[in-house]
This record gives sequence, structure tokens and C-alpha cells, in this order.
Amino acid sequence: MNSVNVLILRAPGTNRDEETAAAFQQAGASTRLATINEVATASFRFSDSQVLVFPGGFAYGDDLGAGRVLASELNLKLRADMQPFIDRGGLVLGICNGFQTLVKAGILPGPMSKGQTVTLTNNDSGRFECRWVYLTANPSSKCVFTAGIRTIYVPVAHGEGKLVADPAVVASLDVALYYTGAEGNRNPGYPHNPNGSTKDIAGITDSTGRVFGLMPHPEDHIRESQHPRWTRGEATKESLGSSIYQNAVNWVKKI
Repeated sequence: MNSVNVLILRAPGTNRDEETAAAFQQAGASTRLATINEVATASFRFSDSQVLVFPGGFAYGDDLGAGRVLASELNLKLRADMQPFIDRGGLVLGICNGFQTLVKAGILPGPMSKGQTVTLTNNDSGRFECRWVYLTANPSSKCVFTAGIRTIYVPVAHGEGKLVADPAVVASLDVALYYTGAEGNRNPGYPHNPNGSTKDIAGITDSTGRVFGLMPHPEDHIRESQHPRWTRGEATKESLGSSIYQNAVNWVKKI
């Protein structure tokens, strides 16, 4: 497939849609921004897209909890379309508020028939965390988006990013990304794990490896000059978050 079409779903309060679009465009994809209502009432539905994205922000002000209202709207208006989209090979990405939405809609970790089995709750620090973190990919994960990645350096910006679940559920998760130290060392402690997430989990995927959610913002580091210390020569191409978007585009092109 030569063309890759990405549909980015936004809502009042979403604020990372344009940056997410820029990241996919840099990777060679075409992007379209729309609300759930626009998709639910349009004849094209998901059929024109190969990648569906829920970007970061504060959808509906997070008034009932981060991602809760958008998750309810998604289940009400588009749930019947989600599973067929996934089954036919579509990719789904949720970033920060989008990750919270996918979790609370029961789409991650899946299957959707089980409903919500994990949640993302208040940071252990009790405050909004806005800082840069190191993420190390799990080489054993099925995740399409993190294939070939070792360690990347991207920012977080959230108040409810701590992943928690029943121990049996945690043990069954396909963890795609962990919060680590600069060298990829596990159990780094705060502030490297900015929210206290169980087992330092920063991102998970479903059983197919094609539905992926993460709390950090890879779209904020797609050029070396965005590194906070690039003038000191610390920026490297290997640390860019852009590889997540490039992996998605490359995977679709191989279909």
C-alpha cells in the first residue's frame, strides 16, 4: 500500500492533534482531523483510514476523570466500528489522554468484550508532572509501533498517568514501553517514573500488537532541535519519538 491515511479524533479540550498530525506527515502519511460526531455521521466511517489516533490533551476538560467522557462517547457512537477496524488490520494509537480514553473504553488491553480491566489514575506525586523521561522498548512485545526501538527521550505532561490493575491482569499485559533511566536501567524510581506506574509501565499493546497506548508524548520530539539540551550536543536521532510514527507508516505500507 503506497498511501497511508491517518484519522485523528479530537474533542473539545484536545490540544495535541496538530502536533500528532505533523509527526505522521513527517513520516510520509496523510492526515485528517475529525470529531467522533463527524465520523459517526459520515459515510466513510473508518474505511478510508489505516491508522486511527486519539491524541493528547484534556478532552471535555477531564471533568469526570481523564478520558472518561470521550471513552463514553466512543463506546456510544463508534464501538460497533472499532472491532471491525482492528480485525481488518487497522492500527490504533492513543497518546496520553488518548491512552486514558482507550483504557476506559475497554479497548486496551483488550479484548473489547472484557470491558475495562486497567486504569490510569492520579500520579503518586499528587501533582501534574511535566518533564522529560527515558522510555525503553520491550523487545519481546508484539507492538508494531515500538519495533526496533531501544531507548527514546520524550516529555510527559499529565496528572493521571499511573497505570494500576489487578496483579493477574498486570502479569498478562503486553508491555511495550517502560520508564527507565538514561541507560535503559529498570526500576529507576521517581522522577524517571513520573507517576508511580505499576512495574514502570509507560505503554501497552493488545494481543495483536496493533493497538498501542502510552502516556508520554513522542510527537513532541520528532526533530533533534526539540531536545531540551540539543545546543549542548546531547540530541541524537536514536532518541527521537518520531520512530513510533515511522514504524506505523512503514507497517501499513507493507500490507
